[in-house]
Amino acid sequence: MKKAREIRDIHFPGQIFFVRPNSTTVITTTGKKCNLNCSHCGGKYLNHMIPITEAGKEIARRKSTSCLISGGCSHDGRVSINLEPLKSVVNGLKVNAHVGLISEEEIKSIATYVDCVSFDFLVDNDTIKEVYHMNKTGDDYIKTYQMLQKYVKVMPHICIGLKGGEIKGEYQAIDTLARLGVEGLVFIIFIPTRGTDYADRKPPALEEVLKLMVYARETFPDIPIHLGCMRPGGRYRAEIDYYAVEVGLNKIVNPTPLAIKRAKELGYKIVYEEECCVL
Repeated sequence: MKKAREIRDIHFPGQIFFVRPNSTTVITTTGKKCNLNCSHCGGKYLNHMIPITEAGKEIARRKSTSCLISGGCSHDGRVSINLEPLKSVVNGLKVNAHVGLISEEEIKSIATYVDCVSFDFLVDNDTIKEVYHMNKTGDDYIKTYQMLQKYVKVMPHICIGLKGGEIKGEYQAIDTLARLGVEGLVFIIFIPTRGTDYADRKPPALEEVLKLMVYARETFPDIPIHLGCMRPGGRYRAEIDYYAVEVGLNKIVNPTPLAIKRAKELGYKIVYEEECCVL
């Protein structure tokens, strides 16, 4: 961990970013509907998003400066992003979009309105089949990622322990991104969620998570690596956040007090941000 942080300090000396994304409104284009019913999510996370029909009112109420546009997936893993009803609403805002396995024509139609695409990146075929219930492969994700790179800024997300808390394919995903090229990387961590197929599973072991983060820092010494908003709570979260500072991550979303304390102890200048971490 010390070596990883030393690598980070060479390339990103002096400061760390902590994010509380209160200025970003999270919008679902599909309401609570998702055709995949993924084992880790089961559509539960759509319940916390604002329906597209209410987006304008919510953005105005919150005085948002950015938005995250997401939604449920089709049976082939695509998130339907129709910006027509939103163009006037998002005009002047920064826009981050979750698009899934989108087609080239679709991304071309929205690219001028989108500042960044957050792309769940995985290459392990067994994980795709078990978690997403899709007849897709890692090659489909690689091809979509490469296609997106031609039109928009892409921030790949790797969910650590996505396969029910098991580390499977995450190292391969990092190695693949090293080969394909990457501007930045976001880690999120599997959360056992009530009402899903994986409700009775456990989060990935802390030590395994840290090993993966260290590997990423060593593989990508000069790109920003973030710890995103999706991760378990409680003591697990406090320890993960603390060690995320220790292993040299650049940005942590909604950090726990322990992480803030550790950053101060290490002498970092703390920069606070209020928008989605990829923006």
